[in-house]
Amino acid sequence: MDSRGKSDDEESGYRSKIWDLDQKLDQPMDAEAGSLKNKYEEKKISTFLLLCLAFQSLGVVYGDLGTSPLYVFYNTFPDGIEDPEDVVGALSLIIYSLTLIPLLKYILIVCRANDNGQGGTFALYSLLCRHAKIKTIPNQDRTDEQLTTYSRSRIYERSFAAKTKRWLEECSFRKNALLLLVLVGSSMVIGDGILTPAISVLSAVQGIKLDHPKMSSDVVVFVAVVILVGLFCMQHHGIDRVGWLFAPVVFLWFLLIGGIGIFNIWKYDKGVLKAFSPVYICRYFRSGGRDNWLSLGGIMLSITGTEALFADLSHFPVLSIQIAFTAIVFPCLIFAYSGQAAYLLKNPNHVADAFYRSIPDSIYWPVLIVATAAAVVASQATISATFSLIKQALALDCFPRVKIVHTSEKFLSQIYIPDINWILMVLCVAVTAGFKNQSQIGNASGTAVVIVMLVTTLLMILIMLLVWRCHWIVVAIFTGLSLIVEGTYFSSVLCKVNQGGWVPLVIAAAFFVIMYAWHYGTMKRYEFEMHSKVSMAWILGLGPSLGLVRVPGIGLVYTELARGVPHIFSHFITNLPAIHSVVVFVCVKHLPVYTVPEEERFLIKRIGPRNFRMFRCVARYGYKDLHKKDEQFEKRLFDSLFMFVRLESMMEDGCSDSDDYSLNGQQTEQSRDRNYNGNRASSNTNATISSGDSIVPLDANTIRSAIQVSSPSEVDELEFLGNCRDTGVVHILGNTVVTTSRESKWYKKIAIDYIYAFLRKICRGNSAVFNVPHENLLNVGQIIRV
Repeated sequence: MDSRGKSDDEESGYRSKIWDLDQKLDQPMDAEAGSLKNKYEEKKISTFLLLCLAFQSLGVVYGDLGTSPLYVFYNTFPDGIEDPEDVVGALSLIIYSLTLIPLLKYILIVCRANDNGQGGTFALYSLLCRHAKIKTIPNQDRTDEQLTTYSRSRIYERSFAAKTKRWLEECSFRKNALLLLVLVGSSMVIGDGILTPAISVLSAVQGIKLDHPKMSSDVVVFVAVVILVGLFCMQHHGIDRVGWLFAPVVFLWFLLIGGIGIFNIWKYDKGVLKAFSPVYICRYFRSGGRDNWLSLGGIMLSITGTEALFADLSHFPVLSIQIAFTAIVFPCLIFAYSGQAAYLLKNPNHVADAFYRSIPDSIYWPVLIVATAAAVVASQATISATFSLIKQALALDCFPRVKIVHTSEKFLSQIYIPDINWILMVLCVAVTAGFKNQSQIGNASGTAVVIVMLVTTLLMILIMLLVWRCHWIVVAIFTGLSLIVEGTYFSSVLCKVNQGGWVPLVIAAAFFVIMYAWHYGTMKRYEFEMHSKVSMAWILGLGPSLGLVRVPGIGLVYTELARGVPHIFSHFITNLPAIHSVVVFVCVKHLPVYTVPEEERFLIKRIGPRNFRMFRCVARYGYKDLHKKDEQFEKRLFDSLFMFVRLESMMEDGCSDSDDYSLNGQQTEQSRDRNYNGNRASSNTNATISSGDSIVPLDANTIRSAIQVSSPSEVDELEFLGNCRDTGVVHILGNTVVTTSRESKWYKKIAIDYIYAFLRKICRGNSAVFNVPHENLLNVGQIIRV
């Protein structure tokens, strides 16, 4: 036994652990080489693989857009066709709408505005948050910008982009307005996720009534409801097992509608192709006046599903989606609508069921079966997109905590949210059974679609200015063309609010209130935590024992603060006579990035002197990541903590959590510039040791030398930490009740005391979110007034 009371066996055992860790250090280097090789191979994607991905994208991305021919002409002419020339004008509007919105705007422009392959409204917002400080919850930190996935370009101070950036950042009202805009668009996407399954399935099964004219409409609605209920009940199984069927079904559907369209053009009227001339659009509005202008709400349905195209972007490369649209989707849709128009020129009285009546009798039932299957696929795509959107909103503190289940081990994007699934099912069945016809559901769907497109256009203006640095003339051209087309559609659908268009507005308003109230309450709670956090002077005044008895074990104190000691800690030690020997403040922080690599997940800091045994661990996640329910989180946390202790011995002075402390007493301007320009620590070969606001990159050789040359004090601390971990780990969570003060305004009281309080009661608790076992849980309650 030596002077430290440690036997030779214990010493050799400890050295063997160091050797094992040293051996593991070689794995990241190999992983780095492998990842570089994979990235190099990904750039050289073969033509065959690209075509395969384009084929697979049909089932995930284009189901909603592809089923629109089932109901467009009926919703365009719900009262019948008075002038056959109106059919040509409506077809011309459909052709140019498909060309301007899905093809030019989304496929060629908006899809390029993805966040490392992620699409959707929140992806655009996250991209903007990285290029400007516009987050309403000010939890940004310079250390976050050093992540390998935190990519952004530098803005020159005198550029127009810099002026736009300053204009956004200098006013909190503009930041809130931008967030409100994002929440409005997201709420409308959820509303469209409810309406699309209803109108798609109902329109598909409507063909049964054509073969059985005496069948009542209630039977058709009942069949549609049964299909929808079955679809939602199967969501918990995931789509991994049946997903391989989606692409063949949708591909066959496009071939059928395109082929039938060509057949009808040849059989009924080849002159319908004159609709490619925009002259007939002018004639359409001139002859019909207000009635034809109101019919734009039905024509708008021809581009339904375009926003889902952008939201589902993460599943496939952009080029494969572009190939699928230009080679298959766009021409087949043009032929399908042209064929129906040719049929209607000869049979204007059949507009109510134009799609099924234009099908040759020999293939009627096969087309009906494929149409129903394609409608189910389209519904599944919108449901999955809604789940993804809710998950992104949850990561950005814009939605109450709900349970998220991964349905596939291969594809992380395939998730299932039980609570949202049943809410969608109830609302979708209510819409289907309540309206019972395609016209009113079509009016509702058109309202949701055009509002989402307008939101995307407004966000794209900022993307083009701040991210792409486009010239203001280019931005003006894009904005002008988009607003002219979408503004015209919007003016039309507003006149149909009383004819079903109110449905998405009510649904979106409900989700908007939930999302904003939750975000508002979270923001006020964070502001209280920031203003009431404990000062380092108070901690240092308590001494190493913190003024209490230090009991064996490790206490993990969960907090929302990435810097400073939370107020709940002072509340805890004021009311309890003991605290654990080691205290780790754990902050689970979501960043405006799509993902955070596992190697860069944890950021460790020391709070106070070494003998205080207090640390901070910031676990960083992107909006695509999920705090998984596994035991590896705690293990990785302690591995990072032990590595931090080893790396800390290389520094001359101990690390501190003081705001003005950095390595060697100061942070040079050169290091700031180096961090800003993106010379970040490698995600695999380098580790990071944090000191105040700076991160010092350390390569693998330096880590090895730190491990092999361990000081006696370091060995003692590692052994002490290991013994405390073996003794037991207790998770300390704050059970905070948020309420308003007496002088608060009435709208603040409604938002906090009623809506936010109700959502806190029905949503998942912190213990469920962090997957904390009940036997190791300690809840600390407190009431805060905001």
